Amino acid sequence: MEYFGYLASIIIGLSLGLIGGGGSILTIPILVYLFKIDPKLATTYSLFIVGITALSGCFSHYKMGNLKMKSALYFAVPSVFSILIIREVIFLKIPNVLFTIDDFQVTKNFLIMIIFAVLMMAASFSMIRKTNSNIQSAGTNYWQLAFIGAIVGIVTGFLGAGGGFLIIPALLFFANLPMKQAVGTSLFIIFINSSIGFMGDLYIGTAIDYPFLLTISSIAFFGMLIGTQLSKKLDGDKLKPIFGWFILVMGIYIIIKEIFLK
Repeated sequence: MEYFGYLASIIIGLSLGLIGGGGSILTIPILVYLFKIDPKLATTYSLFIVGITALSGCFSHYKMGNLKMKSALYFAVPSVFSILIIREVIFLKIPNVLFTIDDFQVTKNFLIMIIFAVLMMAASFSMIRKTNSNIQSAGTNYWQLAFIGAIVGIVTGFLGAGGGFLIIPALLFFANLPMKQAVGTSLFIIFINSSIGFMGDLYIGTAIDYPFLLTISSIAFFGMLIGTQLSKKLDGDKLKPIFGWFILVMGIYIIIKEIFLK
């Protein structure tokens, strides 16, 4: 299964490069099911993998003029505060076993995977649904942008997800950015959020397998290079529905596996 995991890791970067999100949606299932990593630790690994991969994409999009720093900072700063509160305070207080129903234990790991599956399905619907990315608001609403940034920080803190599927619509409709600039700016925000979350985990003493982590990150980085180049030639809006159906199937699979195949 590990060989499939290494191959699937390319898709993490490919997704980030093409549509500016979706990398973390894939990272957690790949780490948990293909590499058999504990879900809690997988959220930490996901932060590093997605963060470092997004950083590599930032440089390419910056050169193409697709990174809007002011909008990124208004979004990222409240996200950082949410991440630190969730990851370093609330997350640590959640017990490993929440409660038991008959002989079935609802654990923290089970909760992580179920919430992640629901998140995947919600993300898939937003990707499958046809939207006009050229529709823009009258101007940038920085207060709403900051509020959504705080919400994305909660998602990032709890699940180790970059939240690209939330960031992209926010940048389109509240920051008044066209699609390609939303992708480039989203990658920068994902890098900031993921990096802060990962460094917080290092601070509390999470044990890291660096050779493994760097290997997966390198493979995802290769996928990012491919995705960034393809983004110059392909329309990300046309790729989103295909990726959305793939994510939907994966979300359904996780729910079935966690509830019925344990």
